Amino acid sequence: QVQLVESGGGLVQPGGSLRLSCEASGRIRSINDMGWYRQAPGKQRELVAAISSGGSTDYGDSVKGRFTISRDNAKNTVYLQMNNLKPEDTAVYYCNAAIRKVVGGYLVEYWGRGTQVTVSS
Repeated sequence: QVQLVESGGGLVQPGGSLRLSCEASGRIRSINDMGWYRQAPGKQRELVAAISSGGSTDYGDSVKGRFTISRDNAKNTVYLQMNNLKPEDTAVYYCNAAIRKVVGGYLVEYWGRGTQVTVSS
């Protein structure tokens, strides 16, 4: 059984910062790519940031220069540092990871249940 659990969401004022965390747990052999996606009501889910097992990163255009993704392989955890938050960043943020399980060994994508980020005065 593999599970992704996000934490760190909440209410913040425009210009503020939040740091999201996502920890993968279970019988894991290895983790390939990890990433963050977000979805606002009535809108499609979009890529926020992604990071490979080797540390290369990719960001959505709307967050470049403001958000930073990182990972701690020893903790099976990916982070998203969000600075200079704007109201349009309001969304549910979902963690994603491609994980090779101990049992079977297949590479499978998993999703967390999401954490709400609200940017408002």
